[in-house]
Amino acid sequence: MSSTPETATQATSPSVFILSVTDRAVSKVREFAARMPEAAGKPLRVFIQGGGCSGFQYGFTFDEKKEGDTVIETGGIEVVVDPQSAQYLKDAKVDYVEDFRGAGFSVTNPNATGGCGCGKSFQA
Repeated sequence: MSSTPETATQATSPSVFILSVTDRAVSKVREFAARMPEAAGKPLRVFIQGGGCSGFQYGFTFDEKKEGDTVIETGGIEVVVDPQSAQYLKDAKVDYVEDFRGAGFSVTNPNATGGCGCGKSFQA
C-alpha cells in the first residue's frame, strides 16, 4: 500500500465514474508534459487495450479529447478516459512508482480479477 496522498477527482460525465490520481502521478504528468512538446495543451489519456500476459494492459498517452470521453480534472491536470476503458477503470487509482523493477505509472484496480507479476497487465 502506498502512503501517497490522492488528489480529488472531478468527472465531467453524467455517469458515475471515479478514477483517483495520486499527487505523485500528477507531478509526473506535469513533468512529462513540460518536457514533451507534442503533449502541449493535451490531457493525459488513460486507457485499456488487449495484450499483456493477463489479457488486458494499461496505456498512458497525451491525446486530444474525443466525443464520449470522461474528463477528470485533478491537481491542475486533465485526464481523459474513453467509455470502453471506463468500465474497467471505475474506482481505480493511478500512481507513479519507482522501485527495483523500474519506474512508471501503476494502476491499482478493484475491477481486476487477476494479474501478472510485473503489474502491467490484468484480467477482468
